[in-house]
Amino acid sequence: MTAVPQPSGSADRDTDDTTPRFTIGEVLAALRADFPEVTISKIRYLESEDLVHPQRTPSGYRKFAAADIARLRYVLAAQRDHYLPLRVIKEHLDALDRGEELPGRPGSGTAPGLGDPVGAAPLPAAEFAEAAGLTAEQLADCVQYGLVGRDASGRHRATDLPVARAAAGLARHGIEPRHLRMYRTAAEREAALLEQLVAPVLRARSDEARARAAEQLQELADLSGQLHGALLEARLREVLGS
Repeated sequence: MTAVPQPSGSADRDTDDTTPRFTIGEVLAALRADFPEVTISKIRYLESEDLVHPQRTPSGYRKFAAADIARLRYVLAAQRDHYLPLRVIKEHLDALDRGEELPGRPGSGTAPGLGDPVGAAPLPAAEFAEAAGLTAEQLADCVQYGLVGRDASGRHRATDLPVARAAAGLARHGIEPRHLRMYRTAAEREAALLEQLVAPVLRARSDEARARAAEQLQELADLSGQLHGALLEARLREVLGS
């Protein structure tokens, strides 16, 4: 993970990464330079999702260690640069806690399991298919059924790689792109619903309002993903009779 900048006024404190010594305000100040949209409510939300574990003083105030700030940097970079859902980020953090090595890390140019920055240039079809694990025919089907897009020159956005890789994985189980149209339709309807929820904030047309809307959308997307996963798992348990 990237180095954690020391909040002002902390130079004379214990330098052990696991010693809780930073207030939530100091953590916010340490993160703001790299993540200007982060807020105290966002940090609290990530704590509620079990991604960071600050200790509490007898009075109930949160106290963060440098290791906690490093975890927050990891989470925020994974969300901002690679659009990873919190469920996947938590799996990566749990793996790191167990001492397992990952292919890459957010904040260092790559994310676990995803080696393509969001800002990467569009890829020719052959390179995109190879990166996603799709055949040329499967990629063409993904385009046909609206799962991934392409520009006028036939190139594909790097941001579509997570979708393409998921389609490739499902294809290995016999689920072809033509079977995945329901996911696209459901995502479009869900996005329209979430857009309605943040529309009043966006009407303010300020950078601060857009930052709040982006944070709210991320939280809503994470919660929606959790709901979808929980409902699917419940239905599959019924199928298994458990």
